[in-house]
Amino acid sequence: MSPTSAPRDRHRSTVYDAEDAVGRVLERGGTIEHYGSTLVLPGLRKFGDVADVPAYLRRVLAHPPVAALPRAGVPVAVRERRGARAAHYEPAGAAGPTIAVPPYAAGGGWALSETTVLHELAHHLGPDLPAHGPVFLAHLLHLYEHVIGPEAAHLLRVALAERGVTTGAPL
Repeated sequence: MSPTSAPRDRHRSTVYDAEDAVGRVLERGGTIEHYGSTLVLPGLRKFGDVADVPAYLRRVLAHPPVAALPRAGVPVAVRERRGARAAHYEPAGAAGPTIAVPPYAAGGGWALSETTVLHELAHHLGPDLPAHGPVFLAHLLHLYEHVIGPEAAHLLRVALAERGVTTGAPL
């Protein structure tokens, strides 16, 4: 590997698959049976517009378990992304660190969900190479645990483990 090349992000699609599976369960919310345990899940939060995301991020970043993380004090901007195929994180966007989310008008309604926004925020909180590696996953699980709830974090841990993805140590 050359000094300028990044490590291979070999778990990217597997992480997305696990998150999608958990997202489908959270969309329904309510009480579920999961491997012999009864879990009560919140419903998945959805945003009406990209303009609603910054206020949510400010609240998340101010939440004490998240605010204690080293990069929580680094502001993150939000912008509309062209096209509807992906949301992404820009560590050095024009306005500083930026989360780009496609708007409903471009067919990006799927991306205006809490799980997608938390995924991109985890990239901000735990810069990691590969991009979906153990440090990123530790931050994502921390966000699920303290923002959505411990049941959602449990579902994501199990979904990742079932797919053979190793997560980082808890924060």
